[in-house]
Amino acid sequence: MSTPPADPASAPAANPVPGPPAASSSWRPAAGPYPPAAGPAWPGARPPGTGVGPAGPGVHSAWPGLRSSGPLSAAILLATGVVCGVAGLFPAYLSGASLAAEPTNLVPHLIYLVVWASSAVLIVSGGIRQRMGALLALGMSIVTFGFFFADLGTVISGGAHLLGPGLVLGLAGWLACTAGSVLAFRLRAADAPRKLDGRQSSAVVMLTLAALAAIGTAITFAPSWDSYTIQAASGATQSLTAGNAFANPAAVTIGDVAVMVALVAVVIIAALWRPVRLGAVLLAGAAIPMVAQAVSALVQVGEPVSASNFGISAAQAAQAGLTFSTGLTPVFWIYCAFVVALLMAGGWMFIPQRPASRAGARPGGFPAPVPGQMTTWGP
Repeated sequence: MSTPPADPASAPAANPVPGPPAASSSWRPAAGPYPPAAGPAWPGARPPGTGVGPAGPGVHSAWPGLRSSGPLSAAILLATGVVCGVAGLFPAYLSGASLAAEPTNLVPHLIYLVVWASSAVLIVSGGIRQRMGALLALGMSIVTFGFFFADLGTVISGGAHLLGPGLVLGLAGWLACTAGSVLAFRLRAADAPRKLDGRQSSAVVMLTLAALAAIGTAITFAPSWDSYTIQAASGATQSLTAGNAFANPAAVTIGDVAVMVALVAVVIIAALWRPVRLGAVLLAGAAIPMVAQAVSALVQVGEPVSASNFGISAAQAAQAGLTFSTGLTPVFWIYCAFVVALLMAGGWMFIPQRPASRAGARPGGFPAPVPGQMTTWGP
């Protein structure tokens, strides 16, 4: 009896493709005639040199915002505002004096301009940096509104003859930077303040600390910071304080109060912002102008005191043997402590918190054995 021919489909191939042995876990594919194709190390990743993370085709650019009209327009507005601000440093600002000639007033304005310029760079960088730049510039613009209004209030209360071209350029620069920050802020609305749940204890504590630091900063911003001591040749001394926000003309006081209200409001909103790290950037934009005011006060201490500040001439002061010295009141140092606390709250918000580990779990992911219970491992 003849044997039936074998089924061709069940016959082994002449050149079988190597495969993994059935009972081995150390199998490696056999080397083929061609080298392995270069490709991404994980699904959805870009090949080397084309960016980071999953994305479509195209080469990654370090400045993606330059290809979009929205971020580019916002950055141009911010850059225009910075240029106007820099130009406003040199002409007369108030009462015929320029900002460049007065280091006490120059330092805060330089800090504002640096932050706005940095925000423009972040906006055209794209990605999360674009949102960070928008929030940083927006926080800066909101709080500095009061400072610029207080400068304008000096003109409103004292007369138009006090207005200099430097103040006009400074106001134009603030308007341009504010317009750029608002335009950049409106490009994306996925993040926003969120209502806190009572069970989020860490978020409630963070909100409380940030709000208290902002309120303390606002309260201690109003009293006098500057302390002056006048000493006569006979040894008699007299101490004076200056800088109380509520002792200024009404228009100037309105600007100072606007600073305090804006600071507290922005910090509370920043503490409610989600993602919380973006809220920290918004808080930084509001806190930096207050840091600038502290730096300005420290610079003023190093400046010589003129007798004209007290309504007498230098010749009269020399004839009477008067000497003048300047210092800072204790309220200023309390203000600095609150500003530091505000910055620490922002740092706490910016640093990602480590999620709490699951109860009863080991570092390796295996559940911990319950005491008194036998635990077996196997099928």
